[in-house]
Amino acid sequence: MSERTTTRHTSTTPGTGYGRVSTETMKSIVDTRRTRRNFWQQLALIGPAFVAGAWQFGPGNLTTAVQAGSGYQYALIWVIVVSTILMIFLTDMSVRLGIKSPVSLIASIKDHLGKWVGVLAGIGIFLITLCFSVGNAVGSGLGLSMLFGGNPVMWTIVCTVAVAALLLLRNVYRVVEKVLVAIVGLMAIAFIVSAFLANPSWAAAASGLVPTVPDGSWLLIVALVGTNFSINAAFYTSYGTKERGRTEADYRDVTIVDTIPGIVAPGIMTALVIVVAAAVLGKTGEAAPTIVALAGIFEPLAGPIGSTVFALGFFGAAFSSMIANATAGGTMLSDGLGRGASSSSLTAKIVSATILAFGIVITLIFQASPIELIVVAQALTIFIAPVLAALIIIMANRSSLMGDMKNRWWQNLLGIVGLAAVLALSIRLFATLFLAG
Repeated sequence: MSERTTTRHTSTTPGTGYGRVSTETMKSIVDTRRTRRNFWQQLALIGPAFVAGAWQFGPGNLTTAVQAGSGYQYALIWVIVVSTILMIFLTDMSVRLGIKSPVSLIASIKDHLGKWVGVLAGIGIFLITLCFSVGNAVGSGLGLSMLFGGNPVMWTIVCTVAVAALLLLRNVYRVVEKVLVAIVGLMAIAFIVSAFLANPSWAAAASGLVPTVPDGSWLLIVALVGTNFSINAAFYTSYGTKERGRTEADYRDVTIVDTIPGIVAPGIMTALVIVVAAAVLGKTGEAAPTIVALAGIFEPLAGPIGSTVFALGFFGAAFSSMIANATAGGTMLSDGLGRGASSSSLTAKIVSATILAFGIVITLIFQASPIELIVVAQALTIFIAPVLAALIIIMANRSSLMGDMKNRWWQNLLGIVGLAAVLALSIRLFATLFLAG
């Protein structure tokens, strides 16, 4: 049967249901079958989800993971598993929105839900990036000081200048994407090696997959979810998808080589950091509430090479997150204000510079207790996360926008579970911070 005949007999109005296949979808299927990608062509699709993963896996994620392993050993690994699964489904919705939206996600929100909703979304994400900028600034400085010695603040300034120079490039997103994919790969190697050097009890680690809530762990659970179930990073994936010009014909391959591995990778690395901290505690009896303390205890246990590898992974997490955080925050606030949805726009660059400057200023002011500041800042982001999650789910259900790529019932079910989780944790965090006393 010819393509013309197939199209004529299957044509229907987009978004009218699942019983029939639309002309557009059928054409995508035909195109995909005609252009089967080889291995290297599939690898070329890697990008947007790995950028989201790099943003998600920052120093706040590492700090809370270290505290989880040091304070509760393997008991909270299940939090990472559950939040990673939920993160995959929210990111997938964002990818489909990036494919189907004729404009950016925030611009589409303005068109469908009202201009003020889009503006608030842009401002909300910008506020999240301000919180994250503190951890990124502190973490990048600590990471390089662990590797080379010297004052962490000096290294923080060096890293900030390097990121600022990167963001001045003309085609910012493409350069950022390539840099971050490479760093994520190096981090994965570093933390896998670190975990095996720590020689943990893998049976005990497996027991952490069973959900338990140890006494006094609620604030830490909130912080773990706030960093690993990163709604803002999922939201930004639609922008990378749009910048890369993804189509419906790309969707299946993108899911396999980018969306799933890009989100699973930081989840595995976070779990491995918990394993390292728990193994160190089990072998030495010493708790390590901070990254620096863990590296100090890890050196006599795994040798100087092991300590260096771990420090390299930590620096990679902080520096990659600093790049992605500034890029995403600048892009989405610029879009929210109607000043352009590209990271290369002047407004986006100015906002990105503001985010970087904020991170340095707060780092200088609060040098005495940076780790506590990271944990609280990461936990506070969960107040904005429910709004962003709701917007992703609502937009992914708009038939007039999504057509045949709108959410199925099972995607909505998992999306609602994720939304309910962040809502519940927001309420719990509010009670812990403001009502406990």
